[in-house]
Amino acid sequence: MAEEAASGSYSALGVESIGARLGNLVAMKERLGSDIGSWRAREVGDGNLNLVFIVESPVGGVVVKQALPYVRLVGDSWPLPLKRSFFEYHALIRQAERDPGRVPGVFHFDVEQALIVQEYLTPHIILRRSLIAGTRHPHLAGDLGRFCARTLFRGSDLSMKAADRKADLALFADNVALCDITENLVFTDPYFAAPLNRHTAPQLDALVARLRADVDLKVEAQHLKTAFTTRAETLLHGDLHTGSVMVTGEDTRVIDPEFAVYGPMGFDVGMLLANFWMACFAQSGHEEGEGARDAYRAWILDVVHEIWSTFAQTFTHLWRTERTGMLYPAALYEDQGHAMAAEQALHHRLQAIWTDALGFAGVEIHRRILGLAHIAEFETIADPAQRAAAEAKALVFGRHLVVNRARIPGLAAIRSLAERLEGENIA
Repeated sequence: MAEEAASGSYSALGVESIGARLGNLVAMKERLGSDIGSWRAREVGDGNLNLVFIVESPVGGVVVKQALPYVRLVGDSWPLPLKRSFFEYHALIRQAERDPGRVPGVFHFDVEQALIVQEYLTPHIILRRSLIAGTRHPHLAGDLGRFCARTLFRGSDLSMKAADRKADLALFADNVALCDITENLVFTDPYFAAPLNRHTAPQLDALVARLRADVDLKVEAQHLKTAFTTRAETLLHGDLHTGSVMVTGEDTRVIDPEFAVYGPMGFDVGMLLANFWMACFAQSGHEEGEGARDAYRAWILDVVHEIWSTFAQTFTHLWRTERTGMLYPAALYEDQGHAMAAEQALHHRLQAIWTDALGFAGVEIHRRILGLAHIAEFETIADPAQRAAAEAKALVFGRHLVVNRARIPGLAAIRSLAERLEGENIA
């Protein structure tokens, strides 16, 4: 069970100070034992924002995550509120209730120190690394599709009591600084020469110039930004990508929801699918011999299809069994003998989520190639020309999703486009 505590003025942890600073915590001693001298800590944070430590002893292990008062990727020139750990804690405990077993357990939360002690997931690895290595996970798509459907449905007015949902909306509305990062780095900065942008140059210069001069693309990106900022449909993870998923052959866990905020249901789905599509295009930079990863590319596209189909199936089941909130009430439909009207409304909602997800996926692809925070699938391709060739295909693909999202009939058409682009040389 998580416990909240205050322990004096904030101070960043270090490997050598963890025992002295956290040695009296019940949550730590219960999992590591009382012999603090046997504890061994190592810093493993490879993200953009936080300190992350694995602390182990002969008895067990935990993860300690602590927010820094600035963006780690940039440095102390970009200050950031410590309160983001508060939102991460509250998102984790809600996600654990809505899809049990799919997020790490939380053992301790310290408001003043902006730290969370949570379950050490082992032998899990970050999904991004697995996609680079070409590893398959048989349960991955189903787990992620159900996670999205359960957390998004159960965190909305389709399921929650109105008062509870409004209280949560007010709580997460204060996550202003991280929302600002999303609003600018995802929806705006990639589409002009923002100071923190970077891309593979000079190979992508001409294509980037065309995209930034593309009026239709820029208008649609801002329509999507408007949707993100104004449509508080449900509690989002807010940063759901393959770096926020840890996997084994049998288990899937979702981590790092510090960007949690209320927004459109399609946002999490779109961000997630975008990262699989980028991983697909990046495979050419990780194969030994042309075509050596054709089967793996096909598997990634299969995963995309299964994530969405599982999402739709699970969402449909929840609609029919847990629609207890103020939206689309049974009193208006089933209780009046209008069950088919409820099914019609469900179809409309799923279509709206699908369309939104495609648009959000497109801008996520663009920001990961043109903006500040890039992804390892592309960044670990050593040859700039080869990296740019893969990124160019993804950029064109992303543009299609953003501009044509309302006219794309289904995943078969998207898969066909991805496969066609894979065989083309995008200049």
